[in-house]
Amino acid sequence: MTITELSIKRPSMIVVIFTVLGVLGLFSYSLLTYELLPKFSPPVITISTIYPGASPYEVENNVTKQIEDAVSGIDKIDAIRSTSFEGMSLIIVEFKQSAKTDIVLQDASRKVGEIVAKLPSGAKQPTLSKIAIDEVPVLRIGVTSQMDSREFYQFMKDRVQPRISKVAGVAQVVMSGGEEREIQVNLDASKLRSYGLSLLQVTQGIKNANLDFPTGKIKDSDGQFIIRVAGKFASIEDLRNLVVARSRQGGDVRLGDVAEVQDGTKEFTQMNRVNGTTSVGIQLLKQSDANAVNVSALVRTELIKIQEEFKEQGIVFDIAQDSSNFTLEAANAVKFDLFLAIIMVAIVMLLFLHSFRNSLIILVAIPASIISTFVFMYAMGFTLNLMTLLGLSLVIGILVDDSIVVLENIYHHLEKGEEQRSAALRGRNEIGFAALSITLVDVVVFLPLSLVGGIVGNIMREFALVIVGSTLMSLFVSFTITPLLASRFAKVERLTDKTLLGKFALGFEKLYHKFQEHYLNMLKWSLGHKKWVGAIALILFFGSFALPAMGLIGVEFFAQTDRGEFSVTVELPPGANIEQTNQASLTVEKILSEMPDIKKVFTTVGVSADGFIGTSSNNVVQLNVALVPKNQRKFSTTQVGLNIKEKINEIPGLKVYISPIGIFGAADQAPISIAVTGTEMIAVQAGADTVRNLLEKIKGTADVRLSSEAGKPEMQVDIDRAKMAQLGLSVADVGATLRIALAGDDDSKLR
Repeated sequence: MTITELSIKRPSMIVVIFTVLGVLGLFSYSLLTYELLPKFSPPVITISTIYPGASPYEVENNVTKQIEDAVSGIDKIDAIRSTSFEGMSLIIVEFKQSAKTDIVLQDASRKVGEIVAKLPSGAKQPTLSKIAIDEVPVLRIGVTSQMDSREFYQFMKDRVQPRISKVAGVAQVVMSGGEEREIQVNLDASKLRSYGLSLLQVTQGIKNANLDFPTGKIKDSDGQFIIRVAGKFASIEDLRNLVVARSRQGGDVRLGDVAEVQDGTKEFTQMNRVNGTTSVGIQLLKQSDANAVNVSALVRTELIKIQEEFKEQGIVFDIAQDSSNFTLEAANAVKFDLFLAIIMVAIVMLLFLHSFRNSLIILVAIPASIISTFVFMYAMGFTLNLMTLLGLSLVIGILVDDSIVVLENIYHHLEKGEEQRSAALRGRNEIGFAALSITLVDVVVFLPLSLVGGIVGNIMREFALVIVGSTLMSLFVSFTITPLLASRFAKVERLTDKTLLGKFALGFEKLYHKFQEHYLNMLKWSLGHKKWVGAIALILFFGSFALPAMGLIGVEFFAQTDRGEFSVTVELPPGANIEQTNQASLTVEKILSEMPDIKKVFTTVGVSADGFIGTSSNNVVQLNVALVPKNQRKFSTTQVGLNIKEKINEIPGLKVYISPIGIFGAADQAPISIAVTGTEMIAVQAGADTVRNLLEKIKGTADVRLSSEAGKPEMQVDIDRAKMAQLGLSVADVGATLRIALAGDDDSKLR
């Protein structure tokens, strides 16, 4: 007994099967999460090392080259790129697409661990991490309050940040801006000299006095007790009264005698604003396996709770950017196209089948196949993203192919006068292999796409498998539900012009026959002029390949999307301090506030975050701009960015770079990068300047810039070693004293 015969004779079993599949499909759909694209990570790792106070040349020679030499022997390396900043080394290692990111990350960690002992003593432990495409801020939030600015920052750090961090899926909550409390010990140089003290003595005295550690235990008849020395400072008065030395007369020299101890504010290194309002900025990153849409929804719910709970403090959260909005908008747009495709398929079937009854029998195949496909998607760990939804949209027309072929043959038998069940069984059995071949054609086209490796394979895999799964399900439907419904409800219908549907169908038939006549005439001409047809086909074939080669059709990985977001990086001369940078930022923000297309501006002074890796610097400003919806503005994102660039370029002393937010949610990096290499830095720099000047003259280029930048103004202290030896000093003593005098020492904490 074939599956079709079983369906006709035992309809209850088929009803139960598809009822179960329908319930499981709807349940699976409710569990599917939204993503913009399928999850994938390029085989790229980063190695960052902090080396405080070191110049870029020192970082390059003592840190960067050491690590480069260590990791260069790892298998499947495609390229190694490094950048040496002031006090920091950043190495990006790109591997071939066949490499497994987790495995090469372990290999790199082992290689770097072997040479850690060779790094300078002042260098921190290198940090290795893999680049994940979707690990960009999900939310950018500005927080304001009626509280005192210092209390507000501490409140955010102690009360708000931990609560947001506990939300499921949140990986990291990064705060920027705000006034952070700091206990400042401002030493008086003249008083230190009068007491014969040095900066290092006072600093070490504070550190030695601010300790708290266990010392052992005591056993007696009453039990056992742990002994702990509680030497931590409890108040600022304890700090002022700290005895740091003995005077020549034998008296105590307290810290308050040689320094001003005050409860102050930490020096600003970053400032944050939203639409010109000073705030504490929060950038929220999700866990690698978390869903951005779910994380955003949960965090928004938590923010509402916090805002209500601390209403008296006037806490207000202003969400400047939410990357999940674009994901939902893109998914909803594709879902709309999917429903539109179903309606169009229904109309086309009605035009050709001339029967509501037969059209409904065919249409049953679409929901039966799609809903069952959701079970397959959930089992495979897929998400509702652009690729899976695009696959479902594409497959709508394919889902009805098998059922149409089967129903047409069943209808042919009905026209011969056969009984419904007999016609359904014979009609399906006769056309079974034809329906199978139609399905397998689609399967053999899309199944190999799921086996492709690399980034393209990761993106296309879900798309291909959704099409394969839903197509195979449509074949099962055409062998079961379609003949089952036809055996009960199908009947021969004769078209007459007495009904509205009949008039419409007969009119369409006349137009179809006219088109058929034109087609037959064209076919007859083609068969009589085979050489001409062959020549035209060859010209079109090779012409299609010539279009990209001639530059008439461009080639890119992802087309530029209008997300309505972009980042503006404003750069001042290297010697600018944070206050000057902030003033320039206020000028730029005023320009942006006067543009009607701009909805939100999230400003961070002292940070540049182009691409996936950001850097901090006192002379840069990062402005993340969100525009009003596309249907409410006259200009595209690109045009708005160009307008902003023209206006900012009118301000002297500023460099501005506009980076559109790409489909992955991060500012797009330069699409073309050229490496100029050599043995002498001066010659390489001169060559790079020449290349840049040539590139700027090429039509279509914009923001041509070098990765190497001019150094910041520097004052060098030349040591007289002879005098230093006479005074019993070392270079380490002089350097440490200068660093404390100019930059301070924050190793000791007051809790």
